[in-house]
Amino acid sequence: MTPQRPDVGNAGLNLRLSPEWIVGFIDGEGCFHIGISKHSDMKIGFQILPELTVVQHQRDIDLLYELRSTMNCGVVRRNHGDRFCWRVRNLKNLSEVIIPFFNKYPLRSKKNLEYLKFRKVVLMMQKGEHLTKDGFQQILKIASEMNRAKPKVESDLRESPSQDENSGNR
Repeated sequence: MTPQRPDVGNAGLNLRLSPEWIVGFIDGEGCFHIGISKHSDMKIGFQILPELTVVQHQRDIDLLYELRSTMNCGVVRRNHGDRFCWRVRNLKNLSEVIIPFFNKYPLRSKKNLEYLKFRKVVLMMQKGEHLTKDGFQQILKIASEMNRAKPKVESDLRESPSQDENSGNR
């Protein structure tokens, strides 16, 4: 067992991951995401799915199960190939478990900025704001600005690559 990769596969160990370890792990491996897809059965014609996901190789699946057990929410599923994920989508779990946890134990990297956007969307959904045209538009804007190095608008304004970029010299 190492601090970087606890041996959670030992059934007799009954290890609980510390909040600090979880924060570091999510900082490095987690993804806060707002999925938006067309769905004709929904009031506004779209489904909004906020989710926290952590993907790991199958050799570390026990770690994902321990994360699920420690946080007492989410599911562990095959992501693709030999990759598995712990995923939390349930709005109640997001609002009553995930958000209070990261409010109490803040992320330390720039991922905290993504978390704050994610939290805003979850709180809007709790209030039912996602069911209004204005609320949906706000969520679309927030989602479009998440998990990107630069806002989408800036990428549209970039100049074509210079000769140095094409040759790999920066």
